[in-house]
Parts: sequence; structure tokens; C-alpha cells
Amino acid sequence: MSRTLVAALSALALLAGTAGIAQAQTFKWASRGDVQTLDPVSQNELFTNAMNAQIYEFLVARDKQLKIVPSLATEWKQDGPLKWTFKLRKGVKFHDGRPFTADDVVFSVNRAKEKTSQIANYANALGEPKKIDDYTVEFNLSQFDPIFLEHLNTVYIMSKTWCEEHKVTKPQDFTNKEETYAVLNANGTGPWVLVSRQPDVKIILKRNPGYWGKVEGNVQEVIYTPIKSDPTRVAALISGEVDFVLDPPSNDLERLRNTDGVRVIDGPENRVVFIGLDQARDELLYSSVKGKNPFKDVRVRRALYQAVDIESIKSKLMKGQASPTGAVMPSPLGTFNDPEVEKRLPYDLNAARKLMADAGYAEGFEVTLDCPNDRYINDEKICVALAGMWEKIKVKVRVNSMPKATYFPKMEKLDVSMYMLGWGGSITDAETTFTSIYRNRAEKGVGEYNRGNFKDDELDATVAASSKEPDVEKRKALIKKALLRHNEQVHHIPLHRQFIPWAARKNVNVVHRPDNWLELQWVTVK
Repeated sequence: MSRTLVAALSALALLAGTAGIAQAQTFKWASRGDVQTLDPVSQNELFTNAMNAQIYEFLVARDKQLKIVPSLATEWKQDGPLKWTFKLRKGVKFHDGRPFTADDVVFSVNRAKEKTSQIANYANALGEPKKIDDYTVEFNLSQFDPIFLEHLNTVYIMSKTWCEEHKVTKPQDFTNKEETYAVLNANGTGPWVLVSRQPDVKIILKRNPGYWGKVEGNVQEVIYTPIKSDPTRVAALISGEVDFVLDPPSNDLERLRNTDGVRVIDGPENRVVFIGLDQARDELLYSSVKGKNPFKDVRVRRALYQAVDIESIKSKLMKGQASPTGAVMPSPLGTFNDPEVEKRLPYDLNAARKLMADAGYAEGFEVTLDCPNDRYINDEKICVALAGMWEKIKVKVRVNSMPKATYFPKMEKLDVSMYMLGWGGSITDAETTFTSIYRNRAEKGVGEYNRGNFKDDELDATVAASSKEPDVEKRKALIKKALLRHNEQVHHIPLHRQFIPWAARKNVNVVHRPDNWLELQWVTVK
């Protein structure tokens, strides 16, 4: 019996074992990967963020249209460009009964600024939090933040005393595989209470009986099962073993559309997928080129870009479920739908070969492309397809694919020569992409996701200026200037914005948001 078949049967057996406790108001769902950690700021990865947000909450939340709405804060006001004041919701308790107060807000914001937090640059943009009284918090900024409320919606509120009691006052150091109490345990104020987490096996949540808010759905228990195998995941949905699949394989969408009892829910995602390149080292870690780094030459970067047959990837791999772009920006709203910015370099093998020859690499070279195999839609298949395309310009690419639990720590250490990354979420403004990806790497999380470690002082200065410019039109001009500079220098090779079809049993109602965020409190199982 093959190892794959054994894994598939084991996954189905696990699901069958939970069927006995699955009553009418139990919601069973699956996707390829598991959460990275339950420490809510240790990893800035969408699936992990969305799962943690069922347990923990923010001062401000997002509604079904992604608009900012009150949550743990009931109201707020801005006193000039550098000061915000928030009134907190009274009577809220954490899951273990501890009261929620301003002390928890100040603690959580400062915790999110720590070096091991992957949202440090967002938290630092909030300035200094100050407790005025138990239910009032003031934020004093060092510079204007054009998306202050959007940044606030990234900081999960934790209990200060719970963190102190369990020695988790600083976020888990995920990169160095630190294990802390917060990795497997959680204590939020949200609508769902953690019952148990078995990494790569199962997460069980139950409805919070003391939740302060109104829950629209009827689900009382949630069972999440990661199922890496595409055929097994689809089989589980068709058989009714699970009620919902977050990431149905694109090759199976037509089949699922025609399957009784199943429906496909379509929608674009605010997420761009791209390839990054080590542009810092004098010699690449994983390459046949010795004594120099070919990726420092913009001609090589441009050649790789122009050797990508993006329409083939769109039609053959993505089955049309992707929108090619020339901009490394999750949503066209972030580029103001500017065609000059969105335009891709043309697919042109002759031009690519000439660029390689002009750069001194007419005979190409060998290099390794690191790639996740359970994070983005068709991630490993895309990397393999790219390797085939680049071979046509004599660049021999070894695809090193791995689960995201291994992949992200490797990438965070900059232990890569080429890598795939997808970037997106609820925020469509350019700011969070710019500060994380376009900036030179620096302190306080600036340039954290610039994993190719490129240094472009002109781009860095333009982005930094856009991050604090209060004039809307001047800021728009700075954003466009930065986008065009990035595209000209090919600091990344853009691919596409992926679509996110979901699949569910017909007795299940969910709210599909373009940030690929399944909000469990809106789920109804009939």
C-alpha cells in the first residue's frame, strides 16, 4: 500500500471518528494546511491569522464588506494627526473569566512590537498606547499614519495577567522553533473558545457562552481537520465527512459544480503571488555560479520575468482562476487600477535570451527555488512550471518544495536564493505591502518580508515618504512613483492575483470575503 494511500485512509478514518460527535450544529471543515501557531502575533500568515481571530479579537473589526466597525472599542476620535482616543467595551471577559481592561490593550500593542512579532511594523505604526482609565486608551503617534484603523485591526488583544502567568509576555520565536504555552493554548474574548489543538491533526472550538456580541450563525462546535491530499479532501466533502473546504483544487472545480449536494462559491482574493530573489549576497547559497550573484543584475531578473508564460499558468494550471498582473500588490485598489503600473513585461524568450547573454550568462546557470506545497493555490505546480519555462533560457531550476511549517522559518532566516511568496489580506491600501516588502530591511519590522534583502535607497525613501504623507493626492503620486520604481528594477517577479473558490455542502451557508477569511460566527448548518 502506498504511503499516500495510507495517509489518505488515515485522514478519512480520523474524520469518521469525529462523526459520532457531529450533531446538527457542528461544523466540520478542512483545508490543506494547519495553523502555524496559536500565538496570535508570532506568524503573519493568513490562515493562522483567521483561525486565531475566531478566539482573539481586535479593538476594531471588519464587517462582511471588509469595512472597519467597532469591536472591543465602542467609539473613537482623532485629535489632530498624531493622537487617537478609544473608549473600550465594558463587561467583556476573557474565556477564563478575567475582565478586559485598558491594561490588556496597552500590553497587547507593546507585545506586538517585540522582535519576534511578525506584525511589529504594524504595531509600531500605532505609536505609544497610554491608559487613561480602565476603559479609555490613548495612542500618541510619532508620525502621521494614513491607515491607522487598518493597522489597529492587526493587533489581537490578549490578557496581560494570563500572559504573565504563563510566561508568554513576548511572542513565540517561531523561526527558531521555540515552544511556549501560547502555541497550543489560547485565552481570548472572541466568540469561540479553544477546546484542543493537535498540530497537523485537529482543532476543536466551542461557542463562547459568555460572548458579549451577537452570533448570527447556529454553530455550537467547530472541528477543523487539515487534509493535505487533494483527492482525500474532495472525497471528504462529497461524502459529507466535512461540510466545507476552504481550498478545493482547481482541477476539481467543474466536477464539484456538478456534484449533487455540493456547491462552489467563487470570488477573487486580495492576494498576489510572486517570486523573490536574493539580491544581497555576493554569492548565492544555492547556485552553480561561484564568486558572484547573477540576481544582482537587473538584466537577469528581467530575463527571468520575460521567460514566464503567465497565460499558460493561468489557463493550464489555474484553470482561469487567476488574474495576471505586473504589480506586486494584493489588490488593484492598491495601485489605483493604474494600467501603467499593472502592465506586465511581455513574454518574450528571444528578449530574455539576449538579456541573459548581455549579462554574461548566455549558457545559463543552476539555482534552487524554494516553494511551499500547502499554502497557495497550486503553489508547487506553479514552481515546477516556472522551472520548465526558465530552462528555455538555460537556467536550470531545482524546485525544493516543503510544507509551510518548514518553509516559512527557512525563508525567515533568508536561507533562500529564489522563493515564492503570496501577499494579501483585508487591507487594500499600498502601505502594508510597501513597508513589509518594498522597504530596505531595518529595525521594528520594516522590510520584514523583503526576504531577497534587496537594497534600493531611492525606492525606500519614496515608500517611507508615502507612509506619513497626509495629503491624499501627494501620497497617491508617491505610491505610483514607488510602484514604477519597483517594477523597473524587477525586485520581484510578479505572477498573478489568485481567485478563491470555496466548496461547501448545500446545507451550509458561509460568507465569502475577498480576504479568504472564514468567519465562523456567520456560518449556518441547516
